[in-house]
Amino acid sequence: MTRPPTAAQRRVIEGADAVTGRLRGTEAQLAALVKRGLAFRHPRPPHDHFLTPAGHRIREEVPEAAPEEPAPSTGVFAARVGGEQEAPASGAARVREVHSAWQGLLELRRMTNPGGATDRPCGWERTHLVRAAALALEAAGHRPAGPDGEGYRVRATPQPEAVAVYAPDEEMLRACAATLERAGWQAGEYTEPRTRVRYLLASPRRV
Repeated sequence: MTRPPTAAQRRVIEGADAVTGRLRGTEAQLAALVKRGLAFRHPRPPHDHFLTPAGHRIREEVPEAAPEEPAPSTGVFAARVGGEQEAPASGAARVREVHSAWQGLLELRRMTNPGGATDRPCGWERTHLVRAAALALEAAGHRPAGPDGEGYRVRATPQPEAVAVYAPDEEMLRACAATLERAGWQAGEYTEPRTRVRYLLASPRRV
């Protein structure tokens, strides 16, 4: 049975970039994580170190907050899922932050998808469905729902590898579907039987 990482190694893992898995630490710490299969050294300069899927699993051992009640900001970047009680300030700084996160996600796709494909979601997105779909929507300029409810909302569903996306009108719902499809997701419109509310069911495309 593989030994769990040391406290110092866990701190390095937990400090990895939330989107790309990029690591910061001493050469000895990073080399030890590589040896244990929890990180890899990128072959191209500047030869940064990133979490492997096994490293990501260790990082995600702490359960996430339920998506129906978005957690308040902790200072770490998080895409807007819509409906947050304490949403980050909008403006030019937020636009730059979201753009940087999206570019980092595309780089993660390039590094981890077979053939370096960037046109479909990667493993990180498949294990963080709500955040991944929300990032694709926010990066494309869609407005997340605020206290007034006017905007998109991304929520988890009981179905494996699927999220539900709600919008205040049909036009915005279709625009969200088009954005997700361009980002490598499959999206279809459905109606909730009891409420008759229209929503998208979206899942990451595999091929």
